Amino acid sequence: MHPKKLLMRNPGLALFVLFLLMAGSPAFAQQRRKVIINQDCSGPGGSNMQTLLTLIQSPQVEVLGITVVSGNQWRDEEVAHTLRLLELIGRTDIPVVPGAVFPLVHRRKEALLWQARYGKVEFAGAWDDRWWHEHDVIPALPEGQPTTRPAEEDAAHFLIRMVHKYPHEVTIYEGGPMTNLALANAIDPHFAGLAEGLVFMGGSLSPQTDDPEFISSPRHEFNFWFDPEAAKSVLEAPWKKIVCTPVDISVKTRITDAMVAEIKKSNSGAAQYVVKYFLADQGGSYMWDELAAAAWIDPTLITKKETRYMSVDIDHGAAYGNTLTWVEKDNPKLGAQQVEIQMDLDLGRFSKMFVELMKAPTPQAH
Repeated sequence: MHPKKLLMRNPGLALFVLFLLMAGSPAFAQQRRKVIINQDCSGPGGSNMQTLLTLIQSPQVEVLGITVVSGNQWRDEEVAHTLRLLELIGRTDIPVVPGAVFPLVHRRKEALLWQARYGKVEFAGAWDDRWWHEHDVIPALPEGQPTTRPAEEDAAHFLIRMVHKYPHEVTIYEGGPMTNLALANAIDPHFAGLAEGLVFMGGSLSPQTDDPEFISSPRHEFNFWFDPEAAKSVLEAPWKKIVCTPVDISVKTRITDAMVAEIKKSNSGAAQYVVKYFLADQGGSYMWDELAAAAWIDPTLITKKETRYMSVDIDHGAAYGNTLTWVEKDNPKLGAQQVEIQMDLDLGRFSKMFVELMKAPTPQAH
């Protein structure tokens, strides 16, 4: 039937057919929101891997690449976990780009001396004595060793190249220490300004929790503490917009047995990965980074937010790495930018969104 006659006789059907035709077109694919995931990709399972899945599984998102930085584990081990995850879900087309092995200034030796003087931290990531190994060691992976290889380009130059290729279209999602972003800003002062914006999980203000990690040190948060100098410099860069998912809201989330049981009903690669490895999360069951990713996809998940100037303490004393924030009247005007800070969420909708994304078939590359 001629399209004009179809439209006249059944406009609803005609519009549906038009949508299907558009969905398969390059122009429609370009409408997906572009993101680069910068993450300390510890694994298998846990918040970092589940965050990769949250963004990859969304049909609204185009993941241009995953840039890896040391944090929860060392970079090379994280790269291996990431490559293997992409193999298991059939998305090896997404580049995995190695980034910084070490923070800009902070080192394990100093961190150990700092803890001896000011108190042991609950979680020290790659430096933690509970699973310490040298940076160039890749232990046997429970999920199997990857057969694919990472990109030869380094993370900083990949980040710069992508924002120049797609100016003002690429959101930088940051779920780990900010070393790669600081290096990109240092190499190219236009990097932050060419991005669509920065979305990150990090920082802590005054979380309402009995978690021992935050009771005595409510302003201490791992991503900032691991590389304070990087975080401070990134927060001073000229981003169009900065959105922060702090500890305060992350600790309101948990992946539950009921959620995993529902996810288990699906045979998708993402679902089976989550079910098999979710208990391996070294940071507990908080959905630290998944929330930051999901709220970028659907900002209506956030029910309360505040705007403050934010920075990081880089004096090498008791408060080294702590989150600093000011309201407008108290802003010392030392370079800190305004940050939109998420404070509360619709937990039910967030949990449902995560479950449905994990159960869905993995979108393929266009």
